Amino acid sequence: MTTLARLVVRHRWWVIAAWIVVALCGAFGASRATSALSYDFSLPGQSGYETNADITREFGSGGDNAPVLLVSKAVQGGSVDVESGSRIAAAAASAAPGARIASYTTHPELISRDRSTAVTVVYPKVVPGADPYVTSLPALQQVAKESTSATTSVAVTGVDALNAGGGGGVNVLVETIVGGVGALVVLALVFGSFLAITPLLTAAASILTTFLILWGLTSITEVSFIVQYLLALIGLGVAIDYALLIVTRWREARGNGYDGEQAVEQTLATAGRAVLFSGITVAVSLAALIALPVPFLRSIGFTGLLIPLISVVAALTLVPALLSVAGTKLEWPHRRSTSPDSRLWRRVGTVVVRHRWASTAIAIIVLAVLAIPVASLNLSSPTNASLASVGGPAGQAVDAVADAGLGSGLTTPVEIVTDSPQSIVEALRGQPGVAGVVAPTEWQRGSTHIVDAWTTVDSSTPEGGRAAADIRTVAEQHGGRVGGITAQNADFIDAVYGNIWWVLLLIVVVTFALLATALRSIVLPLKALVLNAFSLAAAFGVTVFIWQEGHGTSLLFGQDGAGAITIWIPVAVFAFLFGLSMDYEVFLLSRIKEEHDAGASTDTATIDGVARTGRLVTSAALILFLAFISLAQVPVTDVKILATALALGIILDATIVRGVLAPALVAALGPANWWVPKWWPGRASRQPPTESRTAS
Repeated sequence: MTTLARLVVRHRWWVIAAWIVVALCGAFGASRATSALSYDFSLPGQSGYETNADITREFGSGGDNAPVLLVSKAVQGGSVDVESGSRIAAAAASAAPGARIASYTTHPELISRDRSTAVTVVYPKVVPGADPYVTSLPALQQVAKESTSATTSVAVTGVDALNAGGGGGVNVLVETIVGGVGALVVLALVFGSFLAITPLLTAAASILTTFLILWGLTSITEVSFIVQYLLALIGLGVAIDYALLIVTRWREARGNGYDGEQAVEQTLATAGRAVLFSGITVAVSLAALIALPVPFLRSIGFTGLLIPLISVVAALTLVPALLSVAGTKLEWPHRRSTSPDSRLWRRVGTVVVRHRWASTAIAIIVLAVLAIPVASLNLSSPTNASLASVGGPAGQAVDAVADAGLGSGLTTPVEIVTDSPQSIVEALRGQPGVAGVVAPTEWQRGSTHIVDAWTTVDSSTPEGGRAAADIRTVAEQHGGRVGGITAQNADFIDAVYGNIWWVLLLIVVVTFALLATALRSIVLPLKALVLNAFSLAAAFGVTVFIWQEGHGTSLLFGQDGAGAITIWIPVAVFAFLFGLSMDYEVFLLSRIKEEHDAGASTDTATIDGVARTGRLVTSAALILFLAFISLAQVPVTDVKILATALALGIILDATIVRGVLAPALVAALGPANWWVPKWWPGRASRQPPTESRTAS
């Protein structure tokens, strides 16, 4: 680190120039990178996905693309004209050429018993990209408008229409700017000087550089569209975290009398080492996604590991170069002391260390209570009721389908490929939990037919999910191949969560090895891993409490609870939260160890570590929290759930875990924290100070 510091200071102008050039290239390539991202959720080798791929390839529609529903509802208690279904079907076929259509005129399952509500099912041709129905959905909405009469209203609904009803998509640039403004406010309060802009400049350079590399990756492999959100906002948080730590230690070194190059050397020798190990740990946790047999998660792993690595490089090169060139000028107006010591956090640390066992017990009980809802976790898609609660014609129409008894599962039917459709239909009709089955003669290519069956209750609920699984079992027993959204979701859960223990084992082993090397301790890494498990369980528990069970979603987000947690969110949240929360663990434990190695007892070192990293960790967590809160405002339920989980995880980790539980356990374990085996490198040369059970 000393060699790197001298090299950066000696060539500081070249370092700054290089980062400017790379960042400008990244600004040029960012839009091109995002436009080349993939919206494919492929699951090679899984039967549901392979069936869906065959359906889409053969018919150009359906599979893992939900149908569009044209819902006809009689007004003033009348009945729907059955023959009008033929006219609506013809208009839909004209508006969406090549679509598969099932009309209520020929399929009684699509009209309610009281004939007040009827549905025309339309599977439009899909187009590549974020919106598979970008042209067909507006055209079908126009058909609904033109088909509405004085006696019957016609509205469009379905998964895509409900999602569109929530508003527009996510603007990555806008969300990043909003997060950046929040970060600037926090940094201004932390530094009280123009040094606040240094972490922001570092974050901008890191994010743009990562987008440049991402652009290159898209030319050789498919990269998921989810990466752009995580890259921008998590990149913002991580890069600022690392730069914040470097700048804080540089100010401390300046306050301790170090000048010029010496201050930079001292900073990289202490904070630089913590940043390096922290970044590698975060990268490893994200790279673990590569081990999963799901291409889109692998792409998140490949690109996600770039975020912390580029941020580390920027923190260890760009930040020291900027401080060497303009650090003393940016310290104006010197409204904050150069000491990182926080009186508030020193008081917190003192109380926690003094009452270590009580603090440990209280923190564990709180986290355990918060984690309880995880036991009822339901992995699926947001329910119709949740999507409909934002209002609009699509929401009203899907409610009408449910109220009429046509079956809430009609928005996500089970699609069955077979050469004997009649046997499938006869086997499924009357099956418990099945609302209807249709096998239009038009849904045929050669000897291949498609049969659609749907559940009485929403397939995103546990009951609906079981009914959909029963449909799949019966269909497969009769020689059918089963696709549709519910089948592919079930395959995803099996492929990802059935293999997740390999990923967990890989992360645990590598993280332990890295932390043991960084902290030169066996106990501290084990404690860090256990605390991360507590932190993650609590974050998932509160997310389930809010989004799945629906407590507070109306107040916070203006919609009902999702009834489920989207299937890919837990694994993505785990990978990112594990790495991000480990940042704070490394920052805290590195400082405690530094104080202990300088001669302080464990109690004193713990209090000093909390006092000197408390403000840093709180500020870093607040910046990330604001970034995720910004992301949670977008009108896409899946993204809201993801952002909520990440925001909650960061706050819980920075307060209860790192503020109370971690220091309490370090104090409680005392000399055991520093135990290493006899064969440990450098063990003989270490002379720990005499321990005291009370802090001086």
